Amino acid sequence: MNTTANSFLGVERSVLGRRWDLRATNDTHVTDLVRQAGISDAVARVLAARGVEAINAADFLRPTLKVAMPDPSIMVDMDQAARRLAAAVKAGESIAVFGDYDVDGATSSALLMRFFRSIGIPIKVYIPDRRIEGYGPNAPALLKLRAEGAQIVVTVDCGITAFDPLTAAKDAGLEVIVVDHHKAEPRLPAAAAVVNPNRLDDESAQGHLAAVGVAFMLAVAVNRVLRADGWYASQGRTEPDLRELLDLVALGTVCDVVPLKGLNRAFVVQGLQIMARGGNVGLNALSRVARIDTKPTAYHLGYLLGPRVNAGGRIGQADLGTRLLSTEDPDEAAVLAMRLDEYNAARKEIEAAVLREAIEQVESRGPTDDPVIFAIGKDWHPGVIGIIAGRLRERYDRPACVVALDGGMAKGSGRSIAGVDLGRAILGAREAGHLFTGGGHAMAAGFAVTEDKIPDLVAFVQNEVRRQLQGERFAPSLNLDGALAASAVTSDLVAELDCVAPFGAGNDEPKFAVIDVQVNKADVVGSGHVRCFLSGRSGGRLKAIAFNCVDSELGQLLLTAAGKRLHLAGTIRADTWQGRTEAQFIIEDAAPAF
Repeated sequence: MNTTANSFLGVERSVLGRRWDLRATNDTHVTDLVRQAGISDAVARVLAARGVEAINAADFLRPTLKVAMPDPSIMVDMDQAARRLAAAVKAGESIAVFGDYDVDGATSSALLMRFFRSIGIPIKVYIPDRRIEGYGPNAPALLKLRAEGAQIVVTVDCGITAFDPLTAAKDAGLEVIVVDHHKAEPRLPAAAAVVNPNRLDDESAQGHLAAVGVAFMLAVAVNRVLRADGWYASQGRTEPDLRELLDLVALGTVCDVVPLKGLNRAFVVQGLQIMARGGNVGLNALSRVARIDTKPTAYHLGYLLGPRVNAGGRIGQADLGTRLLSTEDPDEAAVLAMRLDEYNAARKEIEAAVLREAIEQVESRGPTDDPVIFAIGKDWHPGVIGIIAGRLRERYDRPACVVALDGGMAKGSGRSIAGVDLGRAILGAREAGHLFTGGGHAMAAGFAVTEDKIPDLVAFVQNEVRRQLQGERFAPSLNLDGALAASAVTSDLVAELDCVAPFGAGNDEPKFAVIDVQVNKADVVGSGHVRCFLSGRSGGRLKAIAFNCVDSELGQLLLTAAGKRLHLAGTIRADTWQGRTEAQFIIEDAAPAF
């Protein structure tokens, strides 16, 4: 968004048309971090810009559940839900889980399935078909579970606005516990318990959790009730180690793009350690087909594993992800992982075609002051519209909603940017009567709308986002954490920055400007990448690469930059080759160094 402060390094318009801004920090804050946490000035500025106080730096850099995780009872209805499920376990009642078809829903469903299996209780899991049933609980599915003997159903990553389906379930004698994290309305659905940190009356301060994080806390709460009641001792059972479920929590948390702060940060850091041990045969099989042969990172979760888990729900069979993540059979896991990999490849082809049409539609309108990008098309596969919304958000630096028309109805998905609560806008549109269904959280939302109400929906969302922005206007910008000489980009700095990971929503990967460098050599490698060898004015040599840019203005500048001096903006990562690790700069933007 626009700002009146001076641009960083005087870059008002980079080669990619962006203004460079320096993240706000306080020098005293930075000095305190350097002294008390024993970190470099560069990393201290990164932490200061993310609001980390010196007294909390150790917990941020080395997060643990012991420090970060509150008592689950802090959430409204958590104790009620835990007692009811524990009673069902002791009474031998039939339990079912109704989950969403995305990664958060799949991990939440698989987590509860694995937890109950670990205590000897088999449960049924139902994942709705995206195209046929749509998002969230529906009455026919719930009544089918009731007819099959289910006595209690736990909805995960859905249910907070499923008023009519849950009323139908209650009328049929089926108890429902809602476990969700999406924006709630003042009215709550008919349920035995509604566990959602985004309930309006919930003061737990855990509204940033993904559904899988809430599901994990429910498992902890149920486990505690069973322990206190002496159930494990009476059954001659050993209490399960719930930490083994954290790999699923990490996967769902990263892929649902919730802020990686507080408890979420601890979930992901600890979950990655559990994943590295290889205890989940489904994740192992998926890692093999994704060709992951290094220690897992948040990048692997968000860009390699998550899309494959999602692919079943998007264009294939909705329950494949949950089945893969919950299976104990290596042979079944191998088959399911291959099927998901194939669906993911097909998804990429569908996505590319829809993305081309969406970009053509948006750019045919010309420049606009609208704060939200809308793309609307017939015969667009509803399974890829969320991905397309994310691509448009990245391309245009503003929130985006993509709508797929099908007859008189349409399904939509939106992705937002920091500072714009898209979930609130969509929920407001639903309350105003513009949507058939709709909900979400700050960074993502989904909805269904009749075709004739799309103009009203668009107008409402644009106005709501304008209200949130309070008169500010979007302008392409790049936020940077500081400036470095080429000689300062070292393997030691890479190792120190690694302690700031995992990176994602709420904890962006640090971006720096490497200042006043000369491109000694540049060539094209791989599929359109530009590799560069740089030298600094005051010394230091650095290897750099700009991905997928050969046909862009950035790529052409780098390839023709011999003899020119540039400021380069991007991230710093490790480059390991033949057992040797060096620092490498990932170029995202450039500007002349005057």
